[in-house]
Amino acid sequence: MAINAIEWWKQAVVYQVYPRSFRDADGDGLGDIRGVTAGIDYLAELGIDAIWLSPFYPSELADGGYDVIDYRAVDPRLGTLDDFDELIAAAHAHYIRVIVDIVPNHTSNKHRFFQAALAAGPGSSERERYIFRPGRGEHGELPPNGWMSCFGGSAWERVEDGEWYLHLFAAEQPDLNWQHPDVREEFERTLRFWCDRGVDGFRVDVAHALAKDLTSRPLDELDQAPKQGSGNADNPLWDRPEVHEIYRSWRRIFNEYEPPRFAVAEAWVTPDHQRLYASPDELGQVFNFEFAKADWYAADFRRAIEEGLACAEDSGSTSTWVLSNHDVPRHATRYGLPQVKAKVHHQFVNDWLLRDGATYTEDRALGTKRARAALLMEMALPGSAYIYQGEELGLFEVANIPWDRLEDPQARRTCHGDALKGRDGCRVPLPWVASDMPAPAAWDGSFGDGDTASFGFSAPATGVARADKTAAPHLPQPLWFVEHAVDRLDAEPGSMLNLYRRILALRHELLTSTGDTSLTWWGADELGISAEQALEVIAYARPAAGGKTLVSITNFGAHELALPDGEVLVSSEPLTGALGQDASVWMLLG
Repeated sequence: MAINAIEWWKQAVVYQVYPRSFRDADGDGLGDIRGVTAGIDYLAELGIDAIWLSPFYPSELADGGYDVIDYRAVDPRLGTLDDFDELIAAAHAHYIRVIVDIVPNHTSNKHRFFQAALAAGPGSSERERYIFRPGRGEHGELPPNGWMSCFGGSAWERVEDGEWYLHLFAAEQPDLNWQHPDVREEFERTLRFWCDRGVDGFRVDVAHALAKDLTSRPLDELDQAPKQGSGNADNPLWDRPEVHEIYRSWRRIFNEYEPPRFAVAEAWVTPDHQRLYASPDELGQVFNFEFAKADWYAADFRRAIEEGLACAEDSGSTSTWVLSNHDVPRHATRYGLPQVKAKVHHQFVNDWLLRDGATYTEDRALGTKRARAALLMEMALPGSAYIYQGEELGLFEVANIPWDRLEDPQARRTCHGDALKGRDGCRVPLPWVASDMPAPAAWDGSFGDGDTASFGFSAPATGVARADKTAAPHLPQPLWFVEHAVDRLDAEPGSMLNLYRRILALRHELLTSTGDTSLTWWGADELGISAEQALEVIAYARPAAGGKTLVSITNFGAHELALPDGEVLVSSEPLTGALGQDASVWMLLG
């Protein structure tokens, strides 16, 4: 499949920015838009093609900014629309595109639509913009059914007049009714607003939940909440076929612009349904979460790659490859913990986090080794690669954040068998400057106090009014962050940061420059090994610039792997003539 310049996103490297934790330009302890602008030079040197900004809109932060009060504004704590325009200009000057998060399944309970719904009362058009229902029981004192929120507790919240509204996530995030024309018009205006400001694309939050059917059966007969990704056509909440009409209407808006805008769906659906969201007639791309869900087993990654490639072929798009994001524990930690098969992805690491990381040993050397190997395995694949901020620094999950400092609603609402500590461990502000930090006596997981420097996270930005005293970061940074600070890694030739820079440069030079997204698997015959050993190896070939072939080889097995004849471009670990366990290599043939 060949890619033209208009479809830049089909093989882009996209860097996810969690704005509140990227960089703080005014010293209030919260990352901001000016901080992102200050980091554009760093991101350009990294070699990315686009940034994806997690929500920066006005919010009460009930869910890390995904409870949006105003979709066409910037949270005053993070800056202004003028600041956003400056960010767009700075990014585009470095040929970096900008993707913003859009959150269409729910609003904040402080959104003007929801406030109007409360004021107008039952039966009003304003209330029909959301999903209100009467309660059960003699006086309506019970919720309409037993559905549970994804964040724990009931998925229904009662208001003063006695009705209940649906919230699949936090109570502060009431679900919208996408059958209401006002809802559709509001988001069409929002899409055009950001496109007109120069935004190049959108990441669609909970894209598989917008269309709901709560009328085919009485709610009290639907007492058990259906699961995401079930692929069941009778599912009243998730992945309903009606959602695709919404995205076809969005596509018509995207195509009004030159070049056409694109979107990528966060859709936790079965692999055979992913292609619908990624269709050129709809959003254009969908996240392949099977890759991020995989444990450190060759079979898991091979299956995820095959499913991603099949989805791309079926949809006429390209796949996406993701190792970490703001919703999952960092992969350097996942790979450094014991690898245990479980029915639920990340179950083992989430149980470990629940106990502050004290139950099992996190082998950080092994986690780093595997993370380096995973980078090479990922970045030669055809399609888009998404980097989550800090993974290029080799950051691990911060497992021992004190419970009274947590911000994620998952930690506040989940309980009993579904308990979770939440996602704050991957959202801790980034470390930029090691010299900003005094050397601690021990690397025991301790945190800096309020008077301790923030590893350069709160860094001066030219022309920004700053607080009289720099506040502590909104989430505590562990003292071991000093080993992962940008300035320290920048000075180490073999660091994780410099490996990312090298790999992204080679990817652009040899792979994306061809526009060719084909892939050929290598097996036992091509590698000259037994069929049994080949099960522990992931190897594939891609057409490269100059008529050559790039081969990516990752060895999961205990047996060393003799390399084929060719030029070794880069390896995740120093080579001693053969490829050892948990290591990857890129080779150029022909």
